[in-house]
Amino acid sequence: MTHIPSDDTLIDRARRGDQNAFREILERHQQLVARTVAGMLGASADVDDLVQEVFIRFYKTLDRFRGDAACSTYLTRIAINASLDALRRRKRMRLRFVSRDDETITLPEPGFRDTETDRFDRAELINLAMNKLKPHHRAVVVLRLVDGYSTAEAAEILGIPQGTVLSRLSRATARLRDILGPILAEEE
Repeated sequence: MTHIPSDDTLIDRARRGDQNAFREILERHQQLVARTVAGMLGASADVDDLVQEVFIRFYKTLDRFRGDAACSTYLTRIAINASLDALRRRKRMRLRFVSRDDETITLPEPGFRDTETDRFDRAELINLAMNKLKPHHRAVVVLRLVDGYSTAEAAEILGIPQGTVLSRLSRATARLRDILGPILAEEE
């Protein structure tokens, strides 16, 4: 019978320089981190880079990890924060190049067009809808509905009260219904 070391054991070994222990942590939690980042950023070329950045940040902070939260919770918190940073960078880059006040440029209005509906399958439609949510709403949806964390766990990860998690989730799901409802009704 093989003994599977706990995350805490692997973290202790990684702190002492055991690269194999850190690699095992990475392999154990990579899918969770990737799912969280993809949920926040959508289908993007940035996802793999950001997943790697999350594990680099984790490695650099191993000595500060106290174990108050589970390793998966700590990694999810890093993934959410790194994703929020990436979303802010994206917004700054877009704002540098395009202004809605510039009357010489015609920008598409938010929402879906019929050609978009025809082109994308359900997963892509949901991804597009998620991208229309405010980042703090998207974070709650990803944690609760994609990653399956409880309200209490999501509150801990985000550092906000449970009531705030619930209200953001309520607003986000209502917004998703507004965006996706007409499209999904057309398909039926």
